[in-house]
Amino acid sequence: MTSRPSRAVTVLVAAAALSGTAATATSAYAATTERRPPGIVADWVRAWNGTDPQALGALFTMDGSYADLGVGVTFHGRREISGWKARADSLIDKVHVAVRTAHRAGDRITVKAVYSGHLKGAPKPFAVPMTTLLDLDRSRCRITSDEDHYSIATVLAQSGLPADWTPPTP
Repeated sequence: MTSRPSRAVTVLVAAAALSGTAATATSAYAATTERRPPGIVADWVRAWNGTDPQALGALFTMDGSYADLGVGVTFHGRREISGWKARADSLIDKVHVAVRTAHRAGDRITVKAVYSGHLKGAPKPFAVPMTTLLDLDRSRCRITSDEDHYSIATVLAQSGLPADWTPPTP
């Protein structure tokens, strides 16, 4: 006579198998998103790390907005956003963004990165943690909104500048 497992044992084994599969799938997804961020994030990083201000503006919808909350400014439209990148390049040598993780939930991408560079005239370079929230259009091809969150106080302290330092006017 062969023994038959009880219904409870069968349900427990099935649940364990499913949870193991779900955990593996979630793990694989998390690893993939960390190693290879969504294409728009890679384009955004290339634009920030590059020297063409228009490349950043081109990633946005015509009425897109860019809020740099570290310094408390917001720009609207591709022209103003491109102008912000040009201004950053005129004030910071070797502007660089290095993505640590990126996670997409629907039309929103959260990017954790390190923002670095050397403020012109400062004794030392800086490298600070930054979180960016990117909202995408319906096709997920263009950015409708960008919010950069980082500490300007930390940028200034690492740079060896006083807390009340302001950039020179162009």
